[in-house]
Amino acid sequence: MALTKVLVTVKTYPTLSDKYDELVCTAGLREDGSWIRIYPVPFRKLDYQNRYQKWHWIELDLVKNKSDFRPESYKPYSIDSEIKILEKIDTTDQWIRRKEIALRNVQTNLSELIKEAKDKQKATSLAIVKPKEVLDFICEPCDKEWNPQKIAKIIANQAQGSLFDVEETKSIFKVVKKIPYKFSYVFTTEDQIVRKLMIEDWELGALYWNCLKDAEGDEKITCQKVKEKYLDYMYYKRDLYFFMGTTFKFHNVSPNPFLIIGAFYPPKEDTKKIIQPQLF
Repeated sequence: MALTKVLVTVKTYPTLSDKYDELVCTAGLREDGSWIRIYPVPFRKLDYQNRYQKWHWIELDLVKNKSDFRPESYKPYSIDSEIKILEKIDTTDQWIRRKEIALRNVQTNLSELIKEAKDKQKATSLAIVKPKEVLDFICEPCDKEWNPQKIAKIIANQAQGSLFDVEETKSIFKVVKKIPYKFSYVFTTEDQIVRKLMIEDWELGALYWNCLKDAEGDEKITCQKVKEKYLDYMYYKRDLYFFMGTTFKFHNVSPNPFLIIGAFYPPKEDTKKIIQPQLF
């Protein structure tokens, strides 16, 4: 058991777990700049004051997740471990403080990164990647609801030890809504290979539901608004990087085990700005 400070840069959209109910995968950087993954974290069960945001420094007791071979993978000492929220790194001065931490070790060639992931001595599973070119952002429909068997199991787990039976628990227990679309970037890196990778990001999920509300339930308009943010704004108007991570299940078996787990999009540096010599 060791207190560890982590700068949170990644929070995935919640998924359902038979063992822990509703979970968020959190990833970030230690004070020395090394990557760390924290899983499981039952984020929506945390008290309001313990709900950290991206770019918060947090401190908690972490131990190596022995059921996960990936070197960056840790877990809270217990599922009820306290998470202490510290300073939040702001975006002043063109995001300079965030860039100083996040851009220490930028990958530009995804083929080389995949080799590191497959190297059993390294087994790299988290990185920040600079795309060479982003070609598209795609929205594809998927299942609109969570697996009903998994929902039933979670509700039964919730009812155990409570004052409510299963039927009463159904009426009061709320699960995060499932996004009925998959979102993916189509892009290249220095290896010139065109790839399509799905993005799983808390920020994207929140944007989808906000846009759906503004669009009065029109999913076509909603997907277009999401694309405008993640392609037109983040790529064309900002300096886009991908936070990327592997999944435990596919790390060793998939030709490309990485997916995009977050976006980092500081302002573009003004290359047209010329410093005039002082004449007087």
